Formats: sequence, C-alpha cells, structure tokens
Amino acid sequence: MTALKKQDKEILRSKYINRELSWLKFNDRVLLEAQNIENPLYERIKFLSIAGSNLDEFFMVRVAGLYSQIKQEVDSLSSDGLTPDEQMSEVILETNNLLNKQNKIYRDLILQLKKANISIVKPENLSKSDQKRLFKIFNEEIYPLLTPSAIDPAHPFPFIANQGRALVMRLNKKNKKRVLNAIIVIPKALSRFIEIDGNKSFKKFLIIDDVISFFASEIFPDHDLDKKMLFRVIRDSDVEIQEEAEDLVRSFELALKRRRTGDIVRLEILKNSNNDLIKFITNKLNVKSEYIYEIEGIVGIQDIDQVCKIKNSKLRFKNFNPREVERLKEFNNFFDTIKKKDLIVHHPFETFDAVVEFLNQAAYDKKVIAIKQTLYRTTLDSPIVKALITAAENGKTVTALIEIKARFDEEANIQLSRSLEKAGIQIVYGFAKYKTHAKSSLILRKEQGKIQTYIHLGTGNYHPVNAKIYTDLSLFSSDKKIATDVEKFFNYVTGYSKPRNLSKISISPINLRETLNKCIANEIANVKKGKKGEIWAKMNSLVDPAIIDKFYEASNAGVKIFLFVRGVCCLRPGVKDKSENIIVKSMIGRFLEHSRIYCFANGKTMPSRDAKVFISSADLMPRNLNRRVELLVPIENQTVHEQVLDQIMLANYLDKKQSWELDASGNYKKIKYSENDSFSAHDYFMNNPSLSGRGKAKLKMKPKKLNLRLIKSGN
Repeated sequence: MTALKKQDKEILRSKYINRELSWLKFNDRVLLEAQNIENPLYERIKFLSIAGSNLDEFFMVRVAGLYSQIKQEVDSLSSDGLTPDEQMSEVILETNNLLNKQNKIYRDLILQLKKANISIVKPENLSKSDQKRLFKIFNEEIYPLLTPSAIDPAHPFPFIANQGRALVMRLNKKNKKRVLNAIIVIPKALSRFIEIDGNKSFKKFLIIDDVISFFASEIFPDHDLDKKMLFRVIRDSDVEIQEEAEDLVRSFELALKRRRTGDIVRLEILKNSNNDLIKFITNKLNVKSEYIYEIEGIVGIQDIDQVCKIKNSKLRFKNFNPREVERLKEFNNFFDTIKKKDLIVHHPFETFDAVVEFLNQAAYDKKVIAIKQTLYRTTLDSPIVKALITAAENGKTVTALIEIKARFDEEANIQLSRSLEKAGIQIVYGFAKYKTHAKSSLILRKEQGKIQTYIHLGTGNYHPVNAKIYTDLSLFSSDKKIATDVEKFFNYVTGYSKPRNLSKISISPINLRETLNKCIANEIANVKKGKKGEIWAKMNSLVDPAIIDKFYEASNAGVKIFLFVRGVCCLRPGVKDKSENIIVKSMIGRFLEHSRIYCFANGKTMPSRDAKVFISSADLMPRNLNRRVELLVPIENQTVHEQVLDQIMLANYLDKKQSWELDASGNYKKIKYSENDSFSAHDYFMNNPSLSGRGKAKLKMKPKKLNLRLIKSGN
C-alpha cells in the first residue's frame, strides 16, 4: 500500500487518533501523577517509576514493531493513515518531549526527598569516614560480581542484554601514553542503590553505577580514569511463533532466547555524556542517532522507588485493607451462597481472598468432582495454583488452561504448566492462533445425584499481587444457562469445538463483536423511535476502527455516549457532525482501572434496571475482538446490576478528582474541581461497602440525564 494523498490522510486523521501517540499521552498522565502534590511523596516517586517501566514496555513491543516494519520496508498504514516511518518520527519527537518532562519531575522529586531527609549523593561528596565504609562495601559485595572487559581485538565487545546497563570507560596507563578502552556490564544481581548511612531519620543513597566508576582505579590498577559513560539498552522483545509449530512450548522457549538478543530500539544515556564515548558505543552497538535518548539523573528511572525505605505514613497513601464480602458469611459455604443468588466482588476494595476461598472450598469439598480453570497471568506461589494442586491431590479432575503467550509472562507460565502437570493436573495451552484472555473458573459438584455447576467469571487475572492494585470484578453464579455457555467455552479452548446456540455469554472471535454491534444498533433504533439512547462503557483501550465508526454513527443519531478509557483511545470526541455526543474520560489514581464494563440504556434514562449491562475480559481492540478468546457476560441479577451500574459506573461518571478529559485534538485536560466538588471514585469505593458486601450507601448525585460538556474540535 502506498502513502495516501494529503486529502485522504487528513480525513483519516480527523477520524482517528494514532494509537502510538495516544499511548504516549497515557504515559504522560501517569507521569504527571508524579507531579501531583496531592499525592504523598513516595507515591509520586512510585508513579515516576511506573512511567519509566511503561515506556520500556512500549519500546520493547510497539516501537520495536515500527522498527521492524521500517527495516523490512513494510508500507502498510496505521488507521489514521501514517506510514511506519511517519509514525516513528512522531513517536521519537513525543518521547523526547516526555523525557524532558520526566527530567524536570525527577529534579523536583530529588529536592522533595532532601526535605524528607533522603538524599542521593555522589561518592566523591561523602566524608572520609563514609568513603571508607563504602570501600568496604565495594570490596565485599560489589567487586566480586564485576567482570571488567578490555575492548581490543583480543577481547570482543560484550553482549548487553535487554534492559541491561553498562559502564564504558577510557583510561590512561599511569606514566605511559597508552589508552585502555574498557566496559563493565553491571550485573542485575546488584541492588541499584547502596545505603551508606544507618541513621533512621536521615538516609543517604548512592547509585551503584557511580560507585563502580568511583573505584575504577581499584578495578583497573595502574590506570587513571579519563572518561566514562553509562548506557542502557532496550531491545525488540516481541515474540513471533509459527502457527503450525509442532511443539508450542518448545517454540516459545526458543523465541524467548531470541527475545534477549533482539535489535536495540532505544539507547539511554545520561545528559551531557562524552561525545567520543557516544560515538564509540553507537558504532559498537550499531545504533542510529535518533534512537539515543538523554536522561537526567538516573539511567533506568524505573528503579527510583528503591530509595523509598524510610517508614513514614505521611509519605505513603493511607493504609487500606480490602473488606471481606459480608454476604459470604450468611451460609455454611460458598456454594450455598452462590446458589441463593449471584454476587459480584469489586477488587481491590473487596478482598481477592473470596476468589481463593471459592477454589479452596472446591479443593476440599467431597461433593466437588471436577474443576476447570483459565490462567493468563499468575505466580508459581499463587494461592490459586496451590488450591488447584490440592484439588488434584484430593482426587478431583482438574484442568488448567494456561496461556503461555501472555506477553512477558511466557517463561513463568511454562514453568507453571510443568509444575501443575507434575501434580496430576491436565494442562491445555489453547489455540496456537489465538490468545485465550478470558478469565473463568468452573466447578462441577454432585448434589443429590445431579451435577450442579458453579462459575466464577472475572475481568482481571488470577494474580494475587495485581488484585491489590487493579480494579476488577469477580462474578459468582450458578445460573444454568450461563454455566452451560461456560462449559461450551471450555470445550472450545480445550477441544476446538466451536460453540453453538450460546444462550447468554458471547465469545470472541465468534460473536462478541456482533453482540456489541447489536447493542449499539439498538440504541440508535431507540433514538429514532423517540426513546432514550445512551451508552456507558469502561475499558482500558479503545482502538478498533469498526467499533469507533459504530460509536460515531450512534453519536450522529443522537445517542449520548460516555466512555471511560484508562489508556489508549483512538476515537476523537466532540467533533462536529461526527462525535458531538461523545465524551471520553481517563481515570488515573491510586488504583489501576482495569475492569471492562459495557452498558446500554435500552430505551430508558441511565442508570436504570432496564439497561443492558455486561462485564468482559475484552477491551475494544482488533486483537481482543478478532484474535483473542474473550468473554462478554450479561449482568441480570438485580442487586449485581445495581452495583455495577448505579455504584461502579456512576462513580466513574461522577469522578472529578482523578479524571482527565480527552478533546478532539487528542489532548487530555485534567478536570477541574473545587473543595466542595471533588468526588473521587476510589475514595468512595474505599469508604462504602458494595451492595454485594451488604453496603447501603447510595450515590446522591444521580443525574437525570447525561450532562455532556461538548468540546469543539481544535480547543
């Protein structure tokens, strides 16, 4: 495909925001939380660290993809009409803008740390006694792990792994005119920061990179350090697997080895680094100048949160412990509770232990005969995994569907599958072509001679650590029709048996897109009949052009649309004759918004018991709708319906304190609020039990209709 004509490109750019640039805008919002003085100091530093980690992953996958397309001279266009070269140029520009902002925030936070009696110091600025202590630490804990390498014809330039750091030095032989070029690859086993002072009220930290260069004469005796430069590499980390691979696990193991040696897509160096050493390194690594990014203060900013060691409650968010689910205390066991009626648990405000206990009870319950479980991201020591192993040891038939294609968790998932296999659990890997991203547990229990099915369906992963910071939903049900559909889903992913006649749930890539399109079309039809037409949808990413076009069609028909999109959003809201009835908000705060919820007014004013409400594992992206196995589940129980729509979605709608609004030009503006009007969804959920948790608190500000503050294009 050749480049588009200027007029055609302008049409596409007026319709869609570029995905890569939208992601950089998202990371900008995360970064600005590090600047937000309403956040405690340690939490601001944590946001800075998260922004750094996010940028690493963006380069390892998305920028690496562009790099690969350019290298292979691929001429396909993005949805907004840009070639890979054009996208890369804009990404480089925006990344440099982002890093300039990051540098400024870093400088400010270092000053704030000093005020809190925490300093990052240089070895040369230490007192003699502190330098003596540092020398002892260096000799005993650092030097033994180092492998200094001369760079000459007899010593080849060492390999620098992905996210690896190295110190390149130019040294002069004492009393001789001989120059030594050397490099030290900094071992990942070494902590990034060294604490030099034991004082409880005042902490001094040194960056390990500075310590190593400070003791260069100890590493290279009879030499004087002339020049030095620290650098860090980010490599292409995408994994490609042939769909016809005979052994999927073996193919992934080989691909993971290739990941470590992928092309360099970003070279990080400190600002004002020596030009001679920059040229030396870029020649050795074969890196183009446009892939060099200058960092201020610390190369590898994601490690900065390691300095947050002083225990001070004023420097952290107020401690929060998830609530227990009160409804579970009414009956002797989980199964009686679920059989009575559906319930939904809102993580992390309500404890993830509820999900663990569901599986633990199944593991020990003599009436349970079988368990089927999907695992996308989890840990080897996860209580979920332990429960499955216990169930297998107790004679239950246990099937675990492990998605080894979960990005950056592939290696852990391969290890997990082998551990579970040894415990007697049947392991299934799903499709070679699709990722299985759906989240489900299915338990078969023999009751009075009949099989009763209990299910858990979630919007998030079975990961106990993530469950403390990700906002997700866990639906527990024994609804026979949903259970039958979930059984068909498991048969689909374990035996490739394409489900027919699904009663309630929708599955991608089979019919999930179709269900959403029908719901949007129904809102359009209702408006044309003079009824209410509204859509409230919450997701992590909105990228799919066909769904975006459907939202545009609905907006033009008069459907009021409110979208809560945490991350990437390619839809342009507030454009005349296209999206005038659409508002897009992004909520960034203490917890990571992760749940996917889709609500359709169905002819009534939102929120209403007549509205169609769904929870899902799927974002609105081509990969989720076309190339992943996902679930979309209707919420029909009245209590659960009210909790999801009138509490969760309404709180997201009302939130001002943590919300940003997207304008037609693709920029985000923090929503202004006053002391008297500073509603925070996270604060509300932390302080008010949900309906499933026996909560009675109602949001007072129920809008009679959606109050759309339309944004004019270009403002």
